[in-house]
Amino acid sequence: MLRLNPVFDTQKDVVSSILAKEERANIGVLEPRILSVERDGGIVYSWRGATGTTRIGKYDPFSAENKLLYTFEKQECVTSCSLNKEETLLAVSLSQSTQGEGRFKPVSKCLTLLIEIHPINNTKVLKAVDCKVKVQFLYPKTYRTTVLESHLLLAAEDGYVDQYHITLTRQEGYRVVMQNPERLSRERVAEDFSWVQWDSDTQRLFYITAREKHTLKCVQFYPDRNFETVFELPLEMPSVSSVTSSVRFVNFGYDHYQDMKDEGLMLEVFTSPTGTMCVCYSHPVHWHKEATYTIAFVHRGCSKTFTVSLEKGSTPVNLPTVHPIFIHLDYYIVVYLADHFLHLINCRQQDLLCYSLFLSGADGYIEDLGSGREVVSVSGSRLLDVRAGRMYTMELNPDFLLELLGSDRPEAQRLAALHCMLVYLQPNPVIELKIINWISENVMSFDAFDQIQEFILATLYRICYQQCVSLDKLLPYSCVFEKKELPVALTAIPGVKCTPELLCQPLIKGKPKSLQGYWEDLQHVLDRMRYFEAVPSPRFRSSLIKEDWDRFQAAMNSEKKKSPRYHRQIEDNTKKVLSMVDTWRLDKRVVPLFQEEDQQQRVLVGLMVDKLREHLNRHLSRLGKKKIDLLVVNYAAKLLELVWHVLELMWQKLKLGPWVLCIKQQGSSEEWAMFHVMFRILEATKGLCLPLPPGYSTLLSVLGVRCLPQHTFLQYVDHGLLQLTEPFVSRLMTDLDNSDANEQLKFSILKRLPEHMEQKVSQQWDHPITSACISRDYVRTLLEINLENPDSALLDHGKSCFYPDFLPLNYLAKILSKREEQAQNPSEEQENVDVRFVEEIALKQTRIKLGFEVK
Repeated sequence: MLRLNPVFDTQKDVVSSILAKEERANIGVLEPRILSVERDGGIVYSWRGATGTTRIGKYDPFSAENKLLYTFEKQECVTSCSLNKEETLLAVSLSQSTQGEGRFKPVSKCLTLLIEIHPINNTKVLKAVDCKVKVQFLYPKTYRTTVLESHLLLAAEDGYVDQYHITLTRQEGYRVVMQNPERLSRERVAEDFSWVQWDSDTQRLFYITAREKHTLKCVQFYPDRNFETVFELPLEMPSVSSVTSSVRFVNFGYDHYQDMKDEGLMLEVFTSPTGTMCVCYSHPVHWHKEATYTIAFVHRGCSKTFTVSLEKGSTPVNLPTVHPIFIHLDYYIVVYLADHFLHLINCRQQDLLCYSLFLSGADGYIEDLGSGREVVSVSGSRLLDVRAGRMYTMELNPDFLLELLGSDRPEAQRLAALHCMLVYLQPNPVIELKIINWISENVMSFDAFDQIQEFILATLYRICYQQCVSLDKLLPYSCVFEKKELPVALTAIPGVKCTPELLCQPLIKGKPKSLQGYWEDLQHVLDRMRYFEAVPSPRFRSSLIKEDWDRFQAAMNSEKKKSPRYHRQIEDNTKKVLSMVDTWRLDKRVVPLFQEEDQQQRVLVGLMVDKLREHLNRHLSRLGKKKIDLLVVNYAAKLLELVWHVLELMWQKLKLGPWVLCIKQQGSSEEWAMFHVMFRILEATKGLCLPLPPGYSTLLSVLGVRCLPQHTFLQYVDHGLLQLTEPFVSRLMTDLDNSDANEQLKFSILKRLPEHMEQKVSQQWDHPITSACISRDYVRTLLEINLENPDSALLDHGKSCFYPDFLPLNYLAKILSKREEQAQNPSEEQENVDVRFVEEIALKQTRIKLGFEVK
């Protein structure tokens, strides 16, 4: 599920460098220990030197070089270490045993030092206390090339954090030393906490106080040496004793000498630049019982507590209690318990469990993260195996996600895997092609969801979300919410109990000018969350289009039509969309779309733009009408391009060519497969009331008449599944010969056409009956012109006729000729029709009637 890519290994990246400088015989087993990972990616580590010394070095991941920073003349237990950005100061905490031998025993258990290392010079004692002390230099982003000031955080187990401001000075042109080291400026940052976490990427300090109620607070540090508390969130912690039994330090380096027994509460905070914040905590897991962990989605105002039943007998009883690992992958929170399960929790669409992925057994096993390993999460989606000395970057494995689409998988897993690949993973043509191939091989809709609808909505959501994150709560991202009732398969995970709760309202404070970047985005996200909770149905649904679309179609078929102004607005919307569709490579396209006027689809495109624009203007007016109009038009254009793109890939996969458009031939198995996929796309988009590219209906009808038996094809037409578009019927009339079967098909189609279309396309069929109909219509139209003028008639009523209902052909021709001379434009729609044509057709029909000519 997770692909781990090693980026650092002490044995490969460090040991060879050390051996080049030390004598192998005097070292024994060389085991460098990682002490900390700084903001710039540098890894600080220590090792036992050849002469019994303790050395501290740094690995630069960009240059792949190692650098010796400092050497203690004897073996020391380094419990915390940090290097400043300019590599001139080193802060170190040493653990000392008070049971030492000899007359002089250490007075304190922990000694914290500040050492000048450019070059090695003075050493300043910062703390000598009986509690653990963690050190961490700030890494402010600054554009100054020479910085003669460093800032150090000192966090003590007694429950306080101080910030030291260290002023530096340059001596003799190259020596950097502390200025007035005996009087370092110090400020109290936090106190009375039971848990504290440092976030190096964002320079934030999170901590929990428990004076009256457990409250999560955050201190933001700024490049100008200032800091302020900008965030507070009351938390309903499960057990006070579990939190306050001992102070827990998160991301303050790695202590290789601490007691591994862990009975307290594990808690970690993750943030992302888009304005999301998740607070994750768990109780220690006792084997043969349950694993319980909670994810508080601060940006959504809710939390979910998961209780997972562990398989009995899978793990020995004598194993120590452990915690699940929390890993941040931006869009997801990964909860991993070695040898048991992996839970990929969606932290943006957490509405339903089916958008998260729960894997157990072999599916949830990660080889490099087996039981017994001490693994911690590092910023930047990295994992650090502290004991093994390895660091990994993590990413989701798309090949494994594709395996989860298999028919033997639960539909909830299929939906979660499909949604993950479409929304989270970056666009990848190879993965996209594999997904489309999977859809074509599993084209029928599943019981719980429609995979084609999910593909369309999730892909469009990803494209538009990247353009504007404010659309997160407004655009549809899944077809599941279009269902009246959610399927049971998507509402629960076997063996996992989920308990949702509401969170208290967080408080974002601080000076207005300081609320920039992340905190401004989080404040905006929280404000939008409160707004969307107060309004009904903020997310756009296809029902908003369908109701108006039905009314529009009814109005088009009745005398009471929409106003011309509304028609122009719809048409203008469509023109904007079609102008944005990527048609500049039209000559390289193989699927013949966008080559005809498809009035129905044009209206639906314009209508969708109109309704979506109206929806966004109602809920997102702050963006402005121009921005919203651009977003809406782009959404519709991307929809048409997406459908076209899918058809292009399928067309090429099946190796179809221009011969598909020839109606004379019967369709092949490949064309039948293409028809099946296109028909399912039509069914899926119709269910969502989404438009299709102009020409789609014509191409589908051409494939249908080639692949389906005639009676089945006509049934599809009668049920509204296939449309008799004018281009399709025209092609049918001209391409098919007049065999008995084809004549029957053509007549069946003609009688299903609207009258105006029937009159138009029947002229293109060279057949005696259509010619007779054309002649009769022409005569009727010609004789109805100027009927009020009695002088124009040439018929002699005084003469009797043996056949009163029969007009001699020559006499009729004279009347029509006279009418033609008197009438102006007698029949504009009937081309190549005149008296001569009528005379020939009438004579031919007469000969057929008398049996002189075979039909």
